[in-house]
Amino acid sequence: MCIRPGLLGWVAAGALLSAAGLPAQPVTEDDSDALTAEELAEDALTAAILAPWTGDLDGMIKRGYVRIGVGDEPVFFFYDGPEPQGITVDIAREFEKHLRATLGKAAATLTVTLAPITRDRMLDALVDGEVDILAANLTITPARSERVDFGDPTLTGVSEIVVTGPAAPPVATLDDLAATRIHARPSSSYFEHLATLNAARTADGRDPIPVVAADGNLDDADLAELVSAGVLPAIVLDDHKARLYAEIYPDLTLHEDIAVHEGGEIAWAIRKDSPQLKQAINGFQDKAAKGTEIGNILFRRWFGDAERVRNAIAPGEDTKFSETFGIIRTHAEAYDFDPILIAAQGYQESGLDQSVRSRAGAIGIMQVLPATAADPNVAIPDIETADRNVEAGVKYLRFLRDRYFSDPEISDLDQALFAFAAYNAGPRNIAKARKRAAAMELDPNRWFGNVEVAAARTISREPVIYVRNILKYYTCYTIYQTAQNAD
Repeated sequence: MCIRPGLLGWVAAGALLSAAGLPAQPVTEDDSDALTAEELAEDALTAAILAPWTGDLDGMIKRGYVRIGVGDEPVFFFYDGPEPQGITVDIAREFEKHLRATLGKAAATLTVTLAPITRDRMLDALVDGEVDILAANLTITPARSERVDFGDPTLTGVSEIVVTGPAAPPVATLDDLAATRIHARPSSSYFEHLATLNAARTADGRDPIPVVAADGNLDDADLAELVSAGVLPAIVLDDHKARLYAEIYPDLTLHEDIAVHEGGEIAWAIRKDSPQLKQAINGFQDKAAKGTEIGNILFRRWFGDAERVRNAIAPGEDTKFSETFGIIRTHAEAYDFDPILIAAQGYQESGLDQSVRSRAGAIGIMQVLPATAADPNVAIPDIETADRNVEAGVKYLRFLRDRYFSDPEISDLDQALFAFAAYNAGPRNIAKARKRAAAMELDPNRWFGNVEVAAARTISREPVIYVRNILKYYTCYTIYQTAQNAD
């Protein structure tokens, strides 16, 4: 694999952090969810910038800005407070300098702005004129090339290799993969290339490789963490990403000689019929080596001290689930929640351990504060027992959902996710994050890729990591339940 000198010579990576469970937040809060005048002014400007517009670089110079769409992933682009961080931020600054230096006086004040976009909307956002460039580690594929154009590759010779963990059988060849399962997001190039590979295998009379559609809200980093923890047996990753993840997760095994696709190219995407912008991108010849160095530094800084997600269905841990799930199911169903989601939250909070006590005074499986349990909106005594503890935690979740997130335009799943986030960070903080998401032209009714971005900006990444970990543990328990039902 070679890195083209200049454009975006760095490696993007995703969040693998784990937030420790915090006590359920008090029912009554005094902090306001109103946006400040400065936030309102900033968000009004953001809305104006993201208004649909299509055109080439000459039009962008007249408007005064170039909009780059990015994915919200730590190291790549992320918020942990009001200012964006990540490799793309550094690269965007260099691209802005390049444009100003090469386009003359007319571009002396040209600004490059970054806009986080969910991966399922990226191509639509570009084609519809919400952004002008996508810098999101996109592999050039025939399907994508039908809709958009690409600049010169920033990375070439990329192989999509098999990555296994402790749950996988021995794998020496592609044929061995027929005995295991590979998880991949349907929106990924990995899924597309696995489908192509299986079509060829079927035509040759060989068994196809079992491919499981991964939850679209789990990014490459999440899936790598689940493989390392022994929850998932195998995934596919770009080789440059896989090498970085292996530095953080020693239980990953990289099969660099087993590729489902080779010779891949990664590039910035632009709208078709944008020759001026394409020329400017291809001429951007700065910071390639530094970009790679920055990527490694940020990667280690982000993941170095992170608590890892555990395998919630490992021997011993699965016993905790079996012993507590009856209680959890009773109260989850009584308050209209998915029992497996509640079990996942309980594992995030305490490891499903009723004996856990926090320094803040939170108690038990759901880490409920006595003041929360005593509040009239909850009013559950004896939270020192597992049964009443779970009931108090779930009843509080139901209160949060009904009071703050009952809008019928919010899906049942997102109502639960918002309630989890509020359980961790407080309901008014999440209400404010929803307002900020709307002002950022994100969907205030969706958590993943939308309100979680605003929450990281207005609060911190703590509630983001908390909810994402619940999704990972939900994946653990879903796999466990499926296996149990099959026996």
